[in-house]
Amino acid sequence: MFEEQGIGGASIETIAAAAGFTRGAFYSNFKSKDELIIAMIEDHVEQSIRRIHDLLARHQNLADFLDALKTMDRSQQDPLGRSPLLHMEMILFVARAEKRRPELAKRLRARRKLIADIVETTSRNSGKPARNPAWTGALLLAMEDGFRLHRLIDPETTPADSFLRAIGDLQRAMGITSG
Repeated sequence: MFEEQGIGGASIETIAAAAGFTRGAFYSNFKSKDELIIAMIEDHVEQSIRRIHDLLARHQNLADFLDALKTMDRSQQDPLGRSPLLHMEMILFVARAEKRRPELAKRLRARRKLIADIVETTSRNSGKPARNPAWTGALLLAMEDGFRLHRLIDPETTPADSFLRAIGDLQRAMGITSG
């Protein structure tokens, strides 16, 4: 419903009905739509972290990790992972209200740390120390969100794998080998 109608447009009744529940059932689980959104974001971040750490445990050098990431079945991901529109809708909704921003910031920091962990692990395993994993995490996350937004606006010129292709292009431009 959030993807179809936007967060502001989806009523609690519509959300509950789409899930096969009553309005009362909704309120027995969540105090508000805001609480549902925060729960969805939290679930998305937790699933992403778990999925990526599992992948990183199996593929600790950068080339193998990126290859595994490219072939990962994204259809099995949570709703925010499957839908760039829903992902952006959630980010914008939470960011619009100052009181919600700390919740979003907490999840954003977790996502940045996840990328920093990937940078540190793959750098360590390549024998090349990472220069600034935290900053690299922030850069890559901003780039990923940017490509997600570009894909929504112009899917014809923004392939689904744009983010991973850009990482490869950056590696080559900087003379970084991944093996």
